Amino acid sequence: MITIMENFKTQGLSAFLMLLCYIGLNTSVLAQQPRNYTLSEVIKIAQDQSPDALIAKHRFRRSYWSFRTFKATYLPGLKLNATLPNINRSINEVQGQDGTSVYTPQSFTNYSVDLSINQKIGFTGGEVFISSGIKRLDNFLADTSTTSYLTNMINIGISQPIFKYNPYKWDKIIEPIKYDEARRTYIETNENVAITALDRFFTLLLAQVELEIAKKNEANYDTLYRIAKGRYTLGKIAENDLLQLELNLLRAQSSVELSQLDYENKLFTFKSYLRIKSNDDIILIPPTEMGHFNVPVQTAIDQAKTNTSSGLAFQRRILEAESQLNQAKMDGRFDADLFAMFGLTQSSDNIPKSYQNPLDEERVTLGITIPILDWGKARGNIKMAESNMDLVQTAVDQDKIDFEQNIFIEVMQFNMQERQLMIAAKSDTVAQKRFDITQKRYMIGKVNDVLELNNAQIDNDNARKGFYSSLMTYWKSYYNLRKLTLFDFEHNLPIQFDVEELLK
Repeated sequence: MITIMENFKTQGLSAFLMLLCYIGLNTSVLAQQPRNYTLSEVIKIAQDQSPDALIAKHRFRRSYWSFRTFKATYLPGLKLNATLPNINRSINEVQGQDGTSVYTPQSFTNYSVDLSINQKIGFTGGEVFISSGIKRLDNFLADTSTTSYLTNMINIGISQPIFKYNPYKWDKIIEPIKYDEARRTYIETNENVAITALDRFFTLLLAQVELEIAKKNEANYDTLYRIAKGRYTLGKIAENDLLQLELNLLRAQSSVELSQLDYENKLFTFKSYLRIKSNDDIILIPPTEMGHFNVPVQTAIDQAKTNTSSGLAFQRRILEAESQLNQAKMDGRFDADLFAMFGLTQSSDNIPKSYQNPLDEERVTLGITIPILDWGKARGNIKMAESNMDLVQTAVDQDKIDFEQNIFIEVMQFNMQERQLMIAAKSDTVAQKRFDITQKRYMIGKVNDVLELNNAQIDNDNARKGFYSSLMTYWKSYYNLRKLTLFDFEHNLPIQFDVEELLK
């Protein structure tokens, strides 16, 4: 009975171990399942999680909150100021009624609460305010103490610079442009991420194709070498041809190893940029299906001016130069500052009375600054600002010309890509057919020239790589055109993004 139980336990343990091995093998097989990626999937992944995409998101968020901060400066600000308390016990100089001064010990405590609303006036550069507050003073004398209250029921005032440079006026024009420029820059960066992802995609795809070609050539030359050894034994080919085929086989074997190493290197770069952490095999699907369309040059230029950050940057640079010129003309000249306030105030020894029968309070201050002699400093600043304005205007005009020229060249390159791709595809088909025919004729003995076979194989390999290179050039040209215009010509609409979604 014990023996039977021991056998049963042993068999059960063996079965359990076999089950674990089976599960482990299946898990390993599942983990190594190849994962197919299309170009659109790779671009989507890159725009979601690549390092460049994440950096672009953070930069836009910073620009967004900077603009929000700017807008907040033009909204009414509510502020509470309080002193709770201010205790002062000291010996101070006090002047008596007879005009003599003596040092007298003093001890008092004051409290204050003030609530104010401030509003900037962007058009004039001034500020208006409304405030209300109350103060309490406890004065401790040698044998007694007193308490008094001072109320400012309401104070209405304005602080207004006159004949001065008004930065708020220019900021209200420039800051929205800078924010819109940042928004468009983010879209351009996103399109640039797509171009980088495209480059990683085709770099790996070409390495994948070269590895496939190397393995195919190795298999072909292995077969041809085996056939050639038989023919050499029968005396049908020369030893030189046999040695040439053996050399080709050795080169093909070496090419497989080098291509495998190059593929692994490109695969690491691909995964690193897309932040792919899985160890699944990757198979790239060539984007051979496309609906080609011609892009009118003027349409592309108009869309670029309307949609891109460059179109706004031209306008912003001119405005910033005008702002600097205006500042140079205003600073160092006749300046004046106006401060005016009207309020209702009262004082008493208790709070209720301090709000009865308020007395009006008015304050008006006008300060002026008149430069008498500055040795030409203000005039020099104006001349420098005028020169800078001319310089910026000239640079912007030239940049506009270069901007339109770059778009013209990119549109012309894209419009010719369909023809170039058709030629590359036809060349690939013809070269493949020629190699197949030459290889078959050699195998049946109708072609004995090894060099002809080598040339056919080289032309076939180059044509295959040329097709994928042309395919890469086509898609890169398309995405470059998207980045330069921020317009999706395939769907005929501007490229946009959801700001709220990005800020989550």
